[in-house]
Amino acid sequence: MKIARLIRRTLVAAGFAVIAGQASAEQLKVVGTGDGLEMLRAVAALYLAETGEEVLLPASIGSGGGIAAVAAGTEKLARIARPLKDTEKEAGLVEVPVASLRTAFVVHPNVGVEELTTDQVTGIYAGRITDWSEVGGPAMKIRVVRREDADSSLIALRAGMPGWKDLEITDKSKIAVTTQDAIDTVRSVEGAIGFGPYSTSLDADTTVLRIDGRKPNEDGYPSAVELAFAFTKGASTPEVDKFLDYVTSDRARQLMAAYGAVPIGD
Repeated sequence: MKIARLIRRTLVAAGFAVIAGQASAEQLKVVGTGDGLEMLRAVAALYLAETGEEVLLPASIGSGGGIAAVAAGTEKLARIARPLKDTEKEAGLVEVPVASLRTAFVVHPNVGVEELTTDQVTGIYAGRITDWSEVGGPAMKIRVVRREDADSSLIALRAGMPGWKDLEITDKSKIAVTTQDAIDTVRSVEGAIGFGPYSTSLDADTTVLRIDGRKPNEDGYPSAVELAFAFTKGASTPEVDKFLDYVTSDRARQLMAAYGAVPIGD
């Protein structure tokens, strides 16, 4: 609770400089994936409060966009939610993992369903189950929200969720281009189901489903994404090193756990 109050005070005092606006010459800007963005902005707010140094985390340009920016030398640090490719490592990029983000399935609150089996959620995304009444909910059409094939959450589902490796997702679905787009669609469209990195903030205005009896932050949940920072070896700066030291500290790990992530090493 003390951390939460500190973050709120910091954001007000800083005029949301961590969240929006343009980076000054003294600010570190960290670009890339939208996965875990709310959590990382909270970490950056705490970092500002404790060090007086601002870190800007703009809206998502995807893991690939962040990697490309760092590789081109236009940015020093990227947020990524997929492993670096061998070609990227050969080009001199390195990564620092910070947390495991579980891939949560969320539904609009009016759906009235709180749990699905892996078979049921697979059936919904395959288009075999099309009405919530088929899985214990009201008579209401299921509105499926998915991500593009290169999305880290979908890749994690294909790697870890039973039945998803070769799943052909129904063509009667909306493709969301960002994590925020997917979650916002679920929040606003009655009957909708979508997926994305788990955060405790999702519980406020969506229903986070239990899958086979487990919530995303519980042991045995079947799908996760690893969140990391990437930079070019030999091109780091004192600002980058200091922020990475902070993000991997016990203080930051405590905050990330409060957001529902599993800090690497736990």
